Amino acid sequence: MSFRELAQPLRGIIPPMVTPLAGHNQLDEAGLERLVEHMIAGGVHGLFILGSCGEGPSLSARLRRQLIDRTCQCVDSRMPVLVGVTDPCYDESLSLASYAADAGADAVVISAPYYFPINQSDLLAHFQRFAQESPLPVTLYNMPALTRMSFEPETVERLAEEESIVGIKDSSGDLDYFQRIERLRQRRPDWTFLIGQEHLLAPAIERGADGGVCGGANVWPQVFVQIYDAALASFDTTIAEERDVLPHLVDQADRLARIYQLGSQPITASSVIRGLKSALAALGICSDAVALPLQSLSATEFRQIAAVLRELGLPLTMA
Repeated sequence: MSFRELAQPLRGIIPPMVTPLAGHNQLDEAGLERLVEHMIAGGVHGLFILGSCGEGPSLSARLRRQLIDRTCQCVDSRMPVLVGVTDPCYDESLSLASYAADAGADAVVISAPYYFPINQSDLLAHFQRFAQESPLPVTLYNMPALTRMSFEPETVERLAEEESIVGIKDSSGDLDYFQRIERLRQRRPDWTFLIGQEHLLAPAIERGADGGVCGGANVWPQVFVQIYDAALASFDTTIAEERDVLPHLVDQADRLARIYQLGSQPITASSVIRGLKSALAALGICSDAVALPLQSLSATEFRQIAAVLRELGLPLTMA
């Protein structure tokens, strides 16, 4: 199958958007619109929906499709929309990719299918077929903490032979691994290399990353865009001022990350989701409702998150 090519390679800050909920299996459409506009106003370069922060695997097929439709409508071609289509069932992933294409999305993001243990040979065959059948460009998603499976560099190298696979988002947290796969740029200069962990954004860009998929950019998009810009400036010795602010910006992002430290120790994907949604609720953007089986943070924890935002000077809508 032929695929719809990207207008330009993916670059910059592409937040993994949370899914605003109005209740069980109910999309908060007003909250969604506020969130999209909040991030666009903050200068982000694209949006990634139905990923880990978007609770994609916990949402019904109907709600996933509703979210795709409404997000594409809200964005209205102002920036690329990437859609997570990870599913244990191959046909469900392909069906969601087709739906995303019809809705006007720009690319799909897909990680290793979870539940059954598989080997690299299985992984390679799975993604080779998906790449040939997807109607949209494909970005690989390396998320071993949740899928229990990592794309070995040799597998990524083989998958780079597929024209429709246009990049990878690495959430392994391993910069050595990231540098190994980033060397593929010599063969695929059109590829996009995105870092998942936001605390690695600056060092990853300095090592060649094209951008970051930073959960905190849901809450404070400006600081992550500024980190991206300042890290890029490190390559230009004539832009000293922007480069010199990088340590301060990284410190701001690190302070924001305290919202992930409530409700779960050590920090997990679940604590990140709860922290992001509580922070967005404190900012008056959407509710803190999360998809089952998760539960929202307690009132005490919510107040602690609000205190973090207040210290950072973010505009709370609560006393």
